[in-house]
Amino acid sequence: MIGHHGSHRDLLRTVTSAAVPTSRIDAIVVPTARHPAALDAALDLGARLGCAVVALCSRYSSADQVAARARPGGELVAVDTDRLPAGLLPEFGTTTMLAGTIFERRVDTSLKRNLGLLLAGVAGWQRVAFLDDDIAVPDPQDLNRAAGLLDTADAAALAVQGFPDNSVVCHAYREVGGAQETFIGGGALVVGRSLMRSFFPNVYNEDWFFLLDDRGIGSSAVVGRALQKVYDPFANDQRARSEEFGDCLAEGLLALLDDGGTLDRADAEFFARFIADRRAMISDIVARVAARPVSPERDRMLVALKAARGRCLLITPELYVDYLAAWRRDRRMWRTHLAVVGARLLPRKRHHRAAPLGLAKALAELGLVDHARHVQP
Repeated sequence: MIGHHGSHRDLLRTVTSAAVPTSRIDAIVVPTARHPAALDAALDLGARLGCAVVALCSRYSSADQVAARARPGGELVAVDTDRLPAGLLPEFGTTTMLAGTIFERRVDTSLKRNLGLLLAGVAGWQRVAFLDDDIAVPDPQDLNRAAGLLDTADAAALAVQGFPDNSVVCHAYREVGGAQETFIGGGALVVGRSLMRSFFPNVYNEDWFFLLDDRGIGSSAVVGRALQKVYDPFANDQRARSEEFGDCLAEGLLALLDDGGTLDRADAEFFARFIADRRAMISDIVARVAARPVSPERDRMLVALKAARGRCLLITPELYVDYLAAWRRDRRMWRTHLAVVGARLLPRKRHHRAAPLGLAKALAELGLVDHARHVQP
């Protein structure tokens, strides 16, 4: 029997918008590598909500270009992330163990999100929204509604509608008739101080790992909606290859939690069964797609699926066990790093907690002034 779970919704709490009090978010953090115009929706949101927008830029985007699109009266920080100060972010074991291997993930989304967490902590922000640059939020108040849930939840996400945002394999599973839903993620996610001590590993589904603690998924809620822009999941086989390590791992862990288990049961025996089921599922999808009439779309799907299957064949249960051990060490190391940075940068008053620096001072103390453009209202 295939172990894939098409839905993990039972791990979440869904709340109707009418029943939610609102709280103000302090900032919208957007990792971006697209043309600066992709930031327009987030900049509009920030202006309407009266919160800062933090654009973390690389590739086709730059701090100067984004700053030129700032909205009147809105606060914007745009940071070029390709040459950050040494030691600003720690070296994660989950990254180094995959570096130079076929499982290395060569994208910088996790780095940007972790930088956003660090900046939020030093600036003293209490509620931060992570938003992808291909996500639209029709009702800006949905972000404030999500923030209002943080008194009783570690994270609150907007339900992503529009085009489904799944992995290549899960898209194909839906295409052949499988009951496949989407899950919450960093594309439209509001977090409070308690979850800012978690981190995003450099792996596909990094946002799912951000939501996990040592035993399972934390308290997470869903409210409102966001719209995912259309993209072609089968555009190239490299996407499927780069996703497979993290997708198989994360789907396995959430399936375990769906069934009432905890992460300490994710041992080599569990992964051996799940990986075998994953390979069988992909092969079944390949057979179903291959039986369709010949077309360019069919051929693209087959190329992508065979790439995913080939990568899955190289995954071993022991590699996943080792990765989870490194992830647990990274969680502890990241908390230590935040504490050290906080102790070094944040002034403390006698008998009181550390006083937050605010955004401008936080940029200066983190050594980001030369890498950033700060547009103040």
